[in-house]
Amino acid sequence: MPIFRLDQRLIFPPPHLAEADGLLAVGGDLSPERLLLAYSMGIFPWYDRVPILWWSPDPRVILEPQRLHVSRRLARTVRAGKFIVTVDKAFREVIRLCATVPRKDQGGTWITAEMEKAYVLLFETGFAHSVECWQEDKLAGGIYGVCLGRCFFGESMFHRETDASKVALVHLMDHLHRKGFAFLDCQLPSSHLVSLGAREIGRPEFLALMKKGGVTPGSHPPVPAF
Repeated sequence: MPIFRLDQRLIFPPPHLAEADGLLAVGGDLSPERLLLAYSMGIFPWYDRVPILWWSPDPRVILEPQRLHVSRRLARTVRAGKFIVTVDKAFREVIRLCATVPRKDQGGTWITAEMEKAYVLLFETGFAHSVECWQEDKLAGGIYGVCLGRCFFGESMFHRETDASKVALVHLMDHLHRKGFAFLDCQLPSSHLVSLGAREIGRPEFLALMKKGGVTPGSHPPVPAF
C-alpha cells in the first residue's frame, strides 16, 4: 500500500489503509483541528524529525478501567500517601519532563518542541489533560494524554521517583472509571502495560469501542467532561 502524503486539506485516509507497521500518512501539520481529527479517527502522530508521521497500528493496546491490575506492593504505595496527586495543575511541566527525563533503553525523545507546543494548545482548549505526582513540592512523576468523549488517549509518562508514574496512572484510571470512560489507549504493547492488565485488540474493535465511548470522526468535537 502507498504511504499517503498530506497537504493543507484537513483530511486523512481511512485507517485500514495503513501499512502493516501502522504507518498511514506523512506530512500535514500539528494544528489543533488536525490533531483532533486524527485522534477521532484512531490516528496519532509519532516522529522525531520532519516530516510528521501519522500512525494507526493494528493491533492496538488498550487498558480498560475495570481491568486495571494493581499489585499488592503498588496498592500499598498508593495507600501510604507517599505522593500528593493533582490533575491539570502542571501540564506544561509534565510534557516537558516526559520529553527530557532519561528513560532506560531510550536514547532520545519523540516529543519535539513542535509537539510540545501543539499539545499545550490542546490542553488550553480542554482536550488534553495531565495527572501529577508530587513529593515535597517537587514533581516526581506524571502522565498526560488527549481526551475525546469517554476515551483517553495516553501519550507519555515519566518518573523521577520510584513508582511515581505508576501512582499517577492508578489515579488516572480510577478517575476514568468513575467518569464511565471506555478505555485508556496505550497505542503499542509493553510488558509493563500487560502486567497492569492491558490487552491487544484489532483496529475494528478499537474503532467500535471509540464509537461506544462517544467519539466520531471530526475536527471540532465538543469539549469532553474529563
